[in-house]
Amino acid sequence: MTSTANTSRSSRRLPGAAAVALAATAALLAGCSSSSDGKSDNPLSGDKPSGDSVVVGSNNFAESILLADIYGEALKAKGVKVTYKPNIGSRETTYGLLKNGSITVLPEYNGSLLAYLDKNAAPKTVAATTAAINAKLDSKLTLLDPAPAQDKDSVTLNAATAKKYNLTAKSSIADLRNAAKDLVIGGSPEFQTRQQGLVGLKSVYELEFKSFKALDAGGPLTQAALTKNTVQAADIFTTDPSIAKEKFVVLQDTKNLFGFANVQPLVYKSGLSQKGVEALNAVSAKLDTAALLDMGSQVQLDNKDPLDVAKAWLKSAGLA
Repeated sequence: MTSTANTSRSSRRLPGAAAVALAATAALLAGCSSSSDGKSDNPLSGDKPSGDSVVVGSNNFAESILLADIYGEALKAKGVKVTYKPNIGSRETTYGLLKNGSITVLPEYNGSLLAYLDKNAAPKTVAATTAAINAKLDSKLTLLDPAPAQDKDSVTLNAATAKKYNLTAKSSIADLRNAAKDLVIGGSPEFQTRQQGLVGLKSVYELEFKSFKALDAGGPLTQAALTKNTVQAADIFTTDPSIAKEKFVVLQDTKNLFGFANVQPLVYKSGLSQKGVEALNAVSAKLDTAALLDMGSQVQLDNKDPLDVAKAWLKSAGLA
């Protein structure tokens, strides 16, 4: 997860805040090295990949880390040397690290990435989304094939709020117009300033909320706040297993504010061989939304190691 989707996932980030976070994290993690499983203890270390190795990074939420493990282990299965830099931060940080070659591969969400690069773009197909992104990308970067798997940002209500306003999973975000003034909405700090966030909710859906509470990118802080009614609405990613577990109600994005959100690897071109490209495209060809939701549930609800979950899925898909 960001017309296009942003997570925050997109994967879903104010440039100023990202810079501060980057500096603080780098200071805290100075001197760290790669762990025995190939995962760097310092996600912001600036070592560039050598010609015979690939650095796979991820943004700061659980699904991005899982996807990085999936793509990274697929590369390993083809004999590519892989180092991981997990949980780096937001797109504002990871995009810069890709441009300078510190990261070779990053699992992205096509709509979210396009919204970051061009907030006015509104492609009508996945192919058009890819074309629009490539037109805006730094010349050192390119997108590989998109996966069928999608994970969008959303406006999601807790069960009590949905019941109070007679809203269901068939209701539109537009149906929240009269109630929004009484509701606190939560999400990542960047959700407050993004088009695929409060800005778009106001301009596209005419929603003005009582207030905004800065939490995390659809993660445990956001889920807990929604469950406890600290916020009544939140940006929860649509493949998040907490939706079913907590009986949250995801409103329909009938005006396509959050658009496309296909998983799609973004790569530093000179750092990835053709063998690597083919390995990643093979993963994307088989990765659908149901598989992503199932793996996410294993990680977030069953507390399984995302690396183990990734390896098991690759084996079941014939990619290990």
